[in-house]
Amino acid sequence: MALQLDIAGPAAKAAMPARVLIVDDSVVARSVLGRMIDGTRRFMVAGAVSDAHAALQYLKTQEVDIILLDIEMPGIDGLTALPDLLAAGRGAKVLVVSSSADEGAAATVQALALGAADTLVKPGVGAFGGRFAEVLEEKLSRLVESHVEAPVVHQPTRPAVSDDYDIVAIGASTGGIHALSQLLRAIPASFQVPILVTQHLPPSFMSYFAAQLAVLGSRPCEVATDCMRIRPGRIIVAPGEAHMRVVRMSEGAAIRLTHEKSYSGCMPSVDPMFESIADVFGSRALAIVLSGMGRDGCEGAKNLVDAGARIVVQDRESSVVWGMPGAVASAGRASAVLPPDEIGRLVASRRRLS
Repeated sequence: MALQLDIAGPAAKAAMPARVLIVDDSVVARSVLGRMIDGTRRFMVAGAVSDAHAALQYLKTQEVDIILLDIEMPGIDGLTALPDLLAAGRGAKVLVVSSSADEGAAATVQALALGAADTLVKPGVGAFGGRFAEVLEEKLSRLVESHVEAPVVHQPTRPAVSDDYDIVAIGASTGGIHALSQLLRAIPASFQVPILVTQHLPPSFMSYFAAQLAVLGSRPCEVATDCMRIRPGRIIVAPGEAHMRVVRMSEGAAIRLTHEKSYSGCMPSVDPMFESIADVFGSRALAIVLSGMGRDGCEGAKNLVDAGARIVVQDRESSVVWGMPGAVASAGRASAVLPPDEIGRLVASRRRLS
């Protein structure tokens, strides 16, 4: 029997339940979460420990697919331990399940910036079950569902130096905040090309998200308002309740906020931003698509390619979800497929992919 398990092929392994490690100092929470997970068909509890140190010890010898992580724990708190857990997990996705993960809370954005794949508010002891169980299974399923296979993408080994660009537009969703942090850290504070960001987040997150990007990017960052001028050396992020479009002005360009239904159904959506940037900046734009679920940005990417702009997407290996970047790459609209830090260095160089 042992021999059969050792030689099981990829299909057999894919059919096995995804292994989950629970890290929570509450005995009750570990027990309830464990029952919920084992009650599904797609997941099983591989282990349940009370603190980050025990989790790191467990991961030295065991492999898991997902880590459920509480934030408020004795000793090393969840946020402090998160980078080490990601490294020790060797590709395991981290879902933060904590009472500190309220919508708009600083801890939520910090967790996502540090590499958590998603967050979920943990209810009080007596409120587990019902809708919470459904949302937990839904979020776990999203983290393990298969995505489009990596296409063969012809990309230059070295970007050719030619005309540079006048604007950078970035689209992202699940896993995108961590990728953004890596990308922005590679761009020096002296970089003056304006950066626009559409990240799928609720409105209540946006002010803290902008504050985080200002620190990471070493430059002012603002949540977009209607008619806001696009100025050098700044980051502008789409608000959670509107699409961010770009329009021409007598001098330069400005933001217009709109609320129409998008191709992807997302609000805000990357597609309207890309479409309008293609109209205003044409070949003088550089677009980037980072980790995210679905296809948002793929339709707008066609407008950009038709206008002569270049698009760089995050590689599959570094993405939490390769849906959005994978869709653009599969459609043949990506000029390069790179990890976030290399994308940042490319942006900083102001080299334009040929």
